[in-house]
Amino acid sequence: MDITLRKLNINDWKPVGEIYKQAIESGEATFEKNVPSWIEWDRNHLPVCRFVAESGKEVVGWAALSPVSVRDVYKGVAEISLYVSHAHSRKGIGKKLLLQLIDESEKKGIWTLQASVFPKNTASIRLHTSCGFRKFGHREKIGRIDGKWRDTFLFERRSRANSFK
Repeated sequence: MDITLRKLNINDWKPVGEIYKQAIESGEATFEKNVPSWIEWDRNHLPVCRFVAESGKEVVGWAALSPVSVRDVYKGVAEISLYVSHAHSRKGIGKKLLLQLIDESEKKGIWTLQASVFPKNTASIRLHTSCGFRKFGHREKIGRIDGKWRDTFLFERRSRANSFK
């Protein structure tokens, strides 16, 4: 399968939203219950490091970063959003997107990437660990979906390009 990556833009919102909707409906990828509007999504994600994966002209996955805090001291720490359409899962698309996020985020001065993953989402856990993330936490009953408390595992990857001197 030939996959190309490019910058995500407003014209991608319909297929990006559909992929996000699949993730929401799975119940194993996000606490979100509804796909936000483009304006809301755009406001909550960094203006850099936004990508889509395409197979031909079809958007089959996307990735972006959100700031973890508005405080200046944390400007180099971002949380990952990464989703692949169900029809194209387990084809290496997520890994391509994550490696692109890592590379581009380091160029933009981001020193820590974080991910919050449901324990049952073993595909996401494997993906993150295969790309150099380490599990550093387990948050018990951190949020609820449909009245049911859910745990998450926390993963992080420190930049190898940005110095900590």
